[in-house]
Amino acid sequence: MTQFKNPHTKYPVPPFPKQEQEVPGTEAAMQPQADHGEESYVGSGKLTGAKAIITGGDSGIGRAVAIAYAREGADVVISYGYDVEDEDAAETARLVEKEGRKAILSKGDLREESYANQLIELGVRELGGIDILVNNAAYQMAHKTLEELTAEEWDRTFETNIRSMFYLCKAAVPHMQPGSSIINTASVNSYHPNAVLLDYAATKGAIQNFTANLAQMLLEQDKGIRVNAVAPGPVWTPLIPSTMPEPENFGKDSPIKRPAQPAEIAPAYVFLACEDSSYIAGATIAVTGGKVAM
Repeated sequence: MTQFKNPHTKYPVPPFPKQEQEVPGTEAAMQPQADHGEESYVGSGKLTGAKAIITGGDSGIGRAVAIAYAREGADVVISYGYDVEDEDAAETARLVEKEGRKAILSKGDLREESYANQLIELGVRELGGIDILVNNAAYQMAHKTLEELTAEEWDRTFETNIRSMFYLCKAAVPHMQPGSSIINTASVNSYHPNAVLLDYAATKGAIQNFTANLAQMLLEQDKGIRVNAVAPGPVWTPLIPSTMPEPENFGKDSPIKRPAQPAEIAPAYVFLACEDSSYIAGATIAVTGGKVAM
């Protein structure tokens, strides 16, 4: 019999221990530890033989998606950006390989078109093609005033969150066959922008628009490639203690009164990648903990 759980108390509820990390943060230093589905996610062969590229795949949502894809039968390229993330990336690869699937690690700066092209080429070469592209890598930093936000940081946020997605989609589409999927990570900030995340929230709104537009473009060209997005609410990942004020209270104002764990977000990425969602394109699935997204 299925054991249903109260969503309010299924996972740790704030306040959490006081903590602070340097950007981009690591999984090991988080209190409490995040759940990526290591023990809970059960696959059912929905992606058997699929080939996926996941950016920002070392930790957080990206790690949870990599685990879920592997348990559904997919091989995965895991892209990440910083030396400090080496240990997290290696752990994600270990978890994928534990399921008997191939895990390829790639470290580089997605703001550079040359690296984005190399990443797609790596996937084609090592996996034999690309069936799923998950554009999940992102940069954010909280600022309370406009004066605090420099032009350099504004550019960095847009280059990381928007420009890289364009580069990757452009490079990947020629290698993707009908039935393939592109899944972009938007945010609850697409609907309810956080005042301290001006540049980040703007990029997430742009991602949602880009998703809907690219979906129409590819469908009108009869390519058979579906493009969709997932809009998570507050999620307990290393970005939170490394970029947000008062991480100990993060997610407290959610209707569920806690942040999501990455394991709660990953199933949406599985759904959008598999045949269950074959008639869904240009859509955004909101996984926001009850925050109305419209």
